[in-house]
Amino acid sequence: MSRRFFTLDVFTHRALAGNPLAVVLDAQGLDDAAMQAIAGEFNLSETVFVFPPKDAAHRAALRIFTPGRELPFAGHPTVGTAVLLATLDDVGQSGTHFVLEEKVGLVPCRVAPSSNGVIEALFSLPRLPQRVELAAGNADIARAIGVEVTDIGFDAHHPAVFSAGVGFTLVPLNSLAAVAKARINHDHWQAGILPADHANAFIYCRETADEGHHFHARMFAPDLGVGEDPATGSAVAAFAGAVAEYEGLGDGRHVLLIEQGYEMGRPSLIRLEMDIAGGMLVEVRIGGGAVIVSEGALRL
Repeated sequence: MSRRFFTLDVFTHRALAGNPLAVVLDAQGLDDAAMQAIAGEFNLSETVFVFPPKDAAHRAALRIFTPGRELPFAGHPTVGTAVLLATLDDVGQSGTHFVLEEKVGLVPCRVAPSSNGVIEALFSLPRLPQRVELAAGNADIARAIGVEVTDIGFDAHHPAVFSAGVGFTLVPLNSLAAVAKARINHDHWQAGILPADHANAFIYCRETADEGHHFHARMFAPDLGVGEDPATGSAVAAFAGAVAEYEGLGDGRHVLLIEQGYEMGRPSLIRLEMDIAGGMLVEVRIGGGAVIVSEGALRL
């Protein structure tokens, strides 16, 4: 049968930037092996398969695959798919709200055109970030990512392992130069980067390439079949836990812009919104723009 697919560039307002995404519509009848094989065929960091929702009040159910495995949740697939579905629904200037069903839980989305006409999506995390285990020692982390021990840490930030559905070792570095020289050292990766079942590293610094942004980041996930990712919403979701803990933010809404993908020539911008009440993180939202790049049909 013929199944429609689209590709989008996500966390950007222009094509050929941001993080590419494939979305396969009409996915009914595909089993896990077929979806994994199709994700390998696209060979992007994630491919989304869209199914009818279990609850008719929701917009769709999503399955998300990297080239190596299925994920319960991911940020740029959520943003990109929300933008695509709203576009297919012919979203108006006032925008729309709907819920997506993902393995991590229900994901409320708000979708609307931006001031320049690019469709943006903002979704609420179904699960707040939390520490999941202790990070490895700084020496092991430094060897794993090819930096010096003295590059690690700034202000109150130190390495930690957080998850909001997918776990990441969050590694603060003290300069853009240190972030730029980071590399995957496969011989030391498992000793320095956690979680053990899918060792992912989200590396960040406060110094930014573009004025007005708050953090600069890179993400490496070789265990997921992703060497480096241009924009990683699930990592920023986990990062929200570290920001809330280390930055000493007061009660209220806080909006941060995280730039990623610059070293890959795929500049991306992720919007992170955090609501804090009584000194506690109570809600996190991730958002950004997306543009449709191509469409076609799978003959499967």
